[in-house]
Amino acid sequence: FGHSGQTALDRCMADHGGFEHNLQSLRIVDLLEDQYPNFDGLNLTWETREGILKHCSRENALRLGALGERLLKGEQPSLEAQLVNIADAIAYSTHDIDDGLRVGYLDEKDLVENVPLYAEYHAQVDAEYPDIQERRKQKEVVRRLIGYMVDDLVSTSRANIEAAQPKSPDDVRALKTPLISFSKEAQAQMRILKSTLMDKLYRHYRVLRAVEKSANMITQLYQTFARTPALLPPLYQEQSKRYGVERTVADYIAGMTDRYAVLEFNRVLNPAFEI
Repeated sequence: FGHSGQTALDRCMADHGGFEHNLQSLRIVDLLEDQYPNFDGLNLTWETREGILKHCSRENALRLGALGERLLKGEQPSLEAQLVNIADAIAYSTHDIDDGLRVGYLDEKDLVENVPLYAEYHAQVDAEYPDIQERRKQKEVVRRLIGYMVDDLVSTSRANIEAAQPKSPDDVRALKTPLISFSKEAQAQMRILKSTLMDKLYRHYRVLRAVEKSANMITQLYQTFARTPALLPPLYQEQSKRYGVERTVADYIAGMTDRYAVLEFNRVLNPAFEI
């Protein structure tokens, strides 16, 4: 359930170290994956693990040893980590537009009126393809938005790298600003887009209902499993002996898809549901 799920789990784990999704990702690849007979985790490189971490609080960084040093020193992540971070932002922003329009929670009129870049590409597509279905037009506008962001990111980042001339990963880390970035114009466009999505989509009453429902579902699952660990699947009952009940319950819930969480909620907490 995205950020609402993270927030709910963090509240549940307030007295047991909290919950943060980047740290959880690191925990999975360092401890919970069990692919090898001689060690826990996946034995990933330091650079990959640091890139997964991305960010965390100073308190958590202090507990991470060498992996947390960059965060404490205010250094930049690797070029690869910088790129993945922005690629993620491009992906979720544009796909949220597509999803919001598809389910009817987002009105295209709001995008045209409030997001200049969307309005520009909407006018282009409308002029080029006046007779196609509206849904096809919307998909083409989103496709062009992605193209604009990717092209800008590539050209701006190339210019940044050529200007800085880094000779090593340490040179990249020592810089005051990331080398992988949008231009100032594209940054402004992204801020407008994110602000519009926040106002018109993420705060839509139906979205807020889903957020509230999912948070309640996760909270009830956590409380039930923490109170009665015998309800956990055998694997997690065994893991609780090593990591403690509360952390193991968080691991179990964090590993669920939305659909599985709903199914598990019904199996455990819905009296009318057939087990």
